[in-house]
Amino acid sequence: MGGAVSAGEDNDELIDNLKEAQYIRTELVEQAFRAIDRADYYLEEFKDNAYKDLAWKHGNIHLSAPCIYSEVMEALDLQPGLSFLNLGSGTGYLSSMVGLILGPFGVNHGVELHSDVIEYAKQKLDFFIKTSDSFDKFEFCEPSFVTGNCLEISPDCTQYDRVYCGAGVQKEHEDYMKNLLKVGGILVMPLEEKLTKITRTGPSAWETKKILAVSFAPLIQPNHADSGKSRLVHLPPVGVRSLQDLARIAIRGTIKKIIHQETMNKNGNGLKNPPRFKRRRVRRRRMETIVFLDKEVFASRISNPSDDNNNSEDLEDERQEEEETKPSELKPDPPVNFLREKVLSLPLPDPLKYYLLYYREK
Repeated sequence: MGGAVSAGEDNDELIDNLKEAQYIRTELVEQAFRAIDRADYYLEEFKDNAYKDLAWKHGNIHLSAPCIYSEVMEALDLQPGLSFLNLGSGTGYLSSMVGLILGPFGVNHGVELHSDVIEYAKQKLDFFIKTSDSFDKFEFCEPSFVTGNCLEISPDCTQYDRVYCGAGVQKEHEDYMKNLLKVGGILVMPLEEKLTKITRTGPSAWETKKILAVSFAPLIQPNHADSGKSRLVHLPPVGVRSLQDLARIAIRGTIKKIIHQETMNKNGNGLKNPPRFKRRRVRRRRMETIVFLDKEVFASRISNPSDDNNNSEDLEDERQEEEETKPSELKPDPPVNFLREKVLSLPLPDPLKYYLLYYREK
């Protein structure tokens, strides 16, 4: 699946293309997509394909096409503080983007069949938390992953506000999926070759909307041949945050407000000069004509009457264009992580500073 939008040169250009094609339609979803570089979830030797609108699979590792993930994110209608269950959580790419929107008081669980993919997802999650400057722009709901078949979830599990299934669901499993939802919740899944959004409007009432045609590998049926018994999947408990963790969230939030206020004061209540866009010019080129005469070659410039009038204007335009392009040729300074700088400048013991920064390495 995929190929709905043109390939991008980088993550931002990929998101620009998804926005232009109306796959990304809301600001929250756009911010989450821009915050996490899709290429970080690829193996190194396959990163050249990261910004193409195509699915990728290597062994058990799998990523859906960007256009599919964006439709899923939009259909889930995510809000801070909700609970989310990702069935077939894979690399954790989608779960991490969801976590940026859910915020520190949400719930973010994933079930994945393959233990090697769980380890891969944990490595990618750790890399994002420790190295990405985007992490400090959000309060993150860190995903928790468990190994197992998502068709064997324990019947006493809690229900969720939002559920996504990343494998093809047959009609016989539709009710099973619906029962994972709270009243008012939203389930998004590929159902009979259609990406489908189901909203639970009451204890036994549902609204169904078909989003687009898709082709997903089907859910793998449980195999009880070895023991003859079902291997129930127990989802992580919904715990209460510790007082220490709540204090970290509050302190980071306060520091962000201070930084925001300082920025507004510095820029005059946040009003910045609009970015300057270069006017696109067509460079006029002098035409040289080669004249052949009696086996000898003479090179002469044949003037266009308008050239004489515009020559000085052309030279001035070219000079201005060169001046405007010079700054862009310089390597831009890396973005400043103001939250990190502020925390490190506080008169606090180093271990406490590192705790406030989630022990980040960058």
